[in-house]
Amino acid sequence: MDDIWIEKYRPKTLDDVAGQDKIIERLKAYAKTKNVPHLIFAGPAGTGKTTSALALSREIFGDTWKQNFNELNASDERGIGIIRGKIKNFARTAPMGKSNFKIIFLDEADSLTNDAQAALRRTIEKYTHICRFIMSANYSSKIIEPIQSRCTVFRFTPIKADDVKKYIRKIASKEKLEITPDGLETLIFISRGDLRRAINILQVGASVGKKITADLLYETSATAKPEDVKNLIDAALSGNFMASRNQLYNLLITHGLSGEDVVKQIHQSIFDLTIPDETKVRLIEKTGETEFRLVEGSNSHIQLEALLAQFALAGGKLK
Repeated sequence: MDDIWIEKYRPKTLDDVAGQDKIIERLKAYAKTKNVPHLIFAGPAGTGKTTSALALSREIFGDTWKQNFNELNASDERGIGIIRGKIKNFARTAPMGKSNFKIIFLDEADSLTNDAQAALRRTIEKYTHICRFIMSANYSSKIIEPIQSRCTVFRFTPIKADDVKKYIRKIASKEKLEITPDGLETLIFISRGDLRRAINILQVGASVGKKITADLLYETSATAKPEDVKNLIDAALSGNFMASRNQLYNLLITHGLSGEDVVKQIHQSIFDLTIPDETKVRLIEKTGETEFRLVEGSNSHIQLEALLAQFALAGGKLK
């Protein structure tokens, strides 16, 4: 159990990357020609952006891929110094072996300041003949237009449930785990298309026992059961504010959830309520206001109680 499974089971080839078939077909065409333009991998976390960059480099460079590939995380150093230092120093050195270029993979490139991105643009222009850049970003719109226009953009989507299940079953088989059907569905619910999160949650569950059940995953992932959150909302909408408040504190204490965790799960549950759409709109609006206040540093208990009070007022109008 000492291994970090996300690295242990990271795909080594493009064929093994899960859930991004159309993107992988295009990347395989680059690997076949041993050439690649500058790329931007955009999309949510845990969808295979870093894995695809690593697999592409392995297939292009072969045995010399480590010497011709440099991975940097832009969120560690956001300023112009990282461009003028680490990136420029690697970009201007000649590639190893028979390769015509090297690859710099810049993770979380949307974290770079505008000044750093402007410097990066000049570095891309100057060293294109011996260096290619692959940038990953959660939001490609945060990357300045001059860089976007020089890159081919690949948009990664959340991993489909069937692909997550297939990959999780493969890991469970190799680790000799028994994962129950409800455990697998719970893993899909918690991860919501983030395969990295699904693997990490599975490993945490496996550290407790070899049988992975829904209850075990909810307990080890600090996630409330959907039915508990629904009961919380139903109590508030029925006008029973104190019962709803007691259920809220049970979630916070029993499951160790943060205020933001609770708000996110409330937001997800609103869409499943059998109430008029007009009421759902009001509830979503109030939930959004609460989430903003929590992010800004407000007291989570007070804000969540205020949210439940707003739900109780909205429920009173339904009667």
